[in-house]
Amino acid sequence: MKDVFAKLLTDFLSTIVFLVVYLVTDNVVLATSVAIVGAVAQVIYSHIKGQPLGFMTYASLALVIVLGGATLLTNDPRFVLAKPSIAHFAIGAIMLKRGWMLRYMPPIVAETIPEYVTFAGYAWAALMFVLGLGTIATALSGDLKLWAIYVSVVLLGAKLAAFAVQYVAFRLLVTNRIRAARAAAI
Repeated sequence: MKDVFAKLLTDFLSTIVFLVVYLVTDNVVLATSVAIVGAVAQVIYSHIKGQPLGFMTYASLALVIVLGGATLLTNDPRFVLAKPSIAHFAIGAIMLKRGWMLRYMPPIVAETIPEYVTFAGYAWAALMFVLGLGTIATALSGDLKLWAIYVSVVLLGAKLAAFAVQYVAFRLLVTNRIRAARAAAI
């Protein structure tokens, strides 16, 4: 679990940096510039340390450079504000692959309820698409404070709530199936 959160932090580090710098300074140009420099530095640091980077990190770097550059050239923050939605759409598309969640599940869950994992994977994909659309709608409003709140509170809160619901549901399902199998074996 710790590894999953570390990978997510790595994948979204530039967005987090942008958000923190913007909230502290209220300066989109500075926040965008720092996010671009931070994303490039992250990749250079990982290469120096010999750490492999995933596709999402490189995709995030490309988006930061292209959308951040467009923001700096046009002085229009909506370009960089769209980055989280593009990432959510890409992740949602990946989550449409049947059984993608199985590799993230403990063996007891993967062995006990694989059909539920497939359904949950599609539910996560739908959540990513909805959050991506919400990010675009919020970015189009032009209200940077609203966008910052949406990205820092709503996106994170929705994912944490979904994770909690999934955890409780899977725990109940696995427990009930194990009890039923033991009862049937007697």
